Amino acid sequence: MEDILELYAEAYDPRRPVVCFDERPYQLLADARAPLAMKEGRPRREDYEYRRRGGCNLFVIFQPATGWRHVTVTQRRTSQDFARQMKWLVDEAFPEAELIRVVLDNLNTHTPAALYQTFPAEEARRLTRKLAFHYTPRHGSWLNMVEIELSVLARQCLNRRLGNIERVRQEIQAWQVRRDAAAGHGRMAIYYRRGSVQTAPPVSSIIIVVEYYSVAILGKIRRLKVGKR
Repeated sequence: MEDILELYAEAYDPRRPVVCFDERPYQLLADARAPLAMKEGRPRREDYEYRRRGGCNLFVIFQPATGWRHVTVTQRRTSQDFARQMKWLVDEAFPEAELIRVVLDNLNTHTPAALYQTFPAEEARRLTRKLAFHYTPRHGSWLNMVEIELSVLARQCLNRRLGNIERVRQEIQAWQVRRDAAAGHGRMAIYYRRGSVQTAPPVSSIIIVVEYYSVAILGKIRRLKVGKR
């Protein structure tokens, strides 16, 4: 836990950026009957019945220090898909960075081995030299600040029926443009309370307040207390 918190507490360094990475599945649903358009005094109406159209996967990257985010929609979530995301991060998102610190959970595809399974050994080694993976504790994925972005994405964009992957891409792209224009950024404030007996780690309890800021919103999203260690 302390490893992740120390990353968030560091001053922003463009040569050693900190980014949060995660993914989530999304079920494609289509209307069984055409919905009735919105009219004056009446909201848009849709039938409760729907058609399943399979699913897709969303890779989300979020940089808390700058508020930058990037969403990629893929058909699947495999080791190769993860490896291609890491290559994009190194070669396109942060080509000038010396080292990219990536906060991510313990999913079995989130390993350097995925790069060696996908690319030739020399290329995989080049990429792993530019990446440092920082894993959240087990059952502690809430420490990954991209979870906030996933929640906002679900509530602002994905809380409706989208019947095909191209429509999902279009709607997420439009959401991302609006989100970037709002200049949202994340901050994790950490408060330490010392106990009477000091052992490693040097704090007996930690209160973590995750706050999310944007131009229009000043909201405290989550307040969690971690008991004595």
